Amino acid sequence: MIARIIFPIILAIVLPEIYFDIYYLRRRYKYGFWRRLLWLLPGILMLVYSIALATIKNFVPDDLKLLNMYLALVGLFVGPKAVFALFSFLGHLWCKITHSRHNWGNLIGVFASLFGVYVFVYGYTAGFHKLDVNHVNLEFADLPDAFDGYRIVHFSDAHVGTFTGKRKKILLRAVDSINAQHADAIVFTGDIQNIQPSELYPLQGILSSLKAKDGVYSILGNHDYSTYIKADSTVKVSNEQEIISLERQFGWDLLLNEHRSIHRGKDSLVIAGEENGGVAPHPDKADLRKTLSTVSDGAFVVMLQHDPSAWRQSILPESTAQLTLSGHTHGGQLSIFGFRPTMLMMGEDKGLYEQSGRYLYVNAGLGGVVPFRFGMPSEITVITLHKKK
Repeated sequence: MIARIIFPIILAIVLPEIYFDIYYLRRRYKYGFWRRLLWLLPGILMLVYSIALATIKNFVPDDLKLLNMYLALVGLFVGPKAVFALFSFLGHLWCKITHSRHNWGNLIGVFASLFGVYVFVYGYTAGFHKLDVNHVNLEFADLPDAFDGYRIVHFSDAHVGTFTGKRKKILLRAVDSINAQHADAIVFTGDIQNIQPSELYPLQGILSSLKAKDGVYSILGNHDYSTYIKADSTVKVSNEQEIISLERQFGWDLLLNEHRSIHRGKDSLVIAGEENGGVAPHPDKADLRKTLSTVSDGAFVVMLQHDPSAWRQSILPESTAQLTLSGHTHGGQLSIFGFRPTMLMMGEDKGLYEQSGRYLYVNAGLGGVVPFRFGMPSEITVITLHKKK
């Protein structure tokens, strides 16, 4: 994970140190070499820590404490220092342009840095514990009569490897909340693990307790394949088979480019599960034709697809699925004044979208590799289907 963003991290560590050294340590306070070196030492150590994490073979360390400690140092020290340096530097430029003596960038930088620390601390504590149960009512003209009022509980992106120690209670509360909805069906749209199946074993009892009248249906997300570990093909194939086996041991009906029909008398509803359909570097194992093989043209289809980008790319143009349920984005895990970073990367990143009477719902997920959420609580969605009058 750190390897993917190592260059911006290095810049965030090095550039502020250079700025402080030039404009403050040498010029204003006239620090000697050894005092300047002492000031620079924490930055040097963070640089070493960053490079060390970037060189690990897997996406994240096997011991997530190493990653969480690193992120705490970034959020509490590196980030605020970089923010202050940026505003201070801009203020310095403004002073030169306007021939002003007072650098207001310093004051703005202090407040911006403090706000950043607040976002980080809240997001890592209370923010990650928050859970929203959102209710969505959808009307369809072609919904079979017997399924009027049918309730589906949708959750996604559990990343259960993050729910260790005291965080185990967060996952238990989420599962209890899902069961409390007394749904007709429960669907999970992928990313049950961070990088490997061993994360699931301590939580088998909790995950196996999910129950619904018509069952629990699931699909795989990009993290459920072997994309995020560096190992030979034998290990990767073994891991993928293990995750499939575990989900089925939970009593979940894992759909691998296949579908199931639920019957109410003469009426039926199809729950189809397509494998991950993302773009590189995420695995693309989706096969829509296989997923919907033998499904009649007039069937009402609820499509499960981890990556919401597949909705416009293939599901809308190549199928008649009336409702698609996705996850993957986590809603960015951050929302400030309505802005989410995932809004810059994809058109449909959170919530409900509609086109010509067909719907996509993107769930914000339960967890994440990084246990942080600010303005974007974990989510359980209760979707009720209605016959359009």
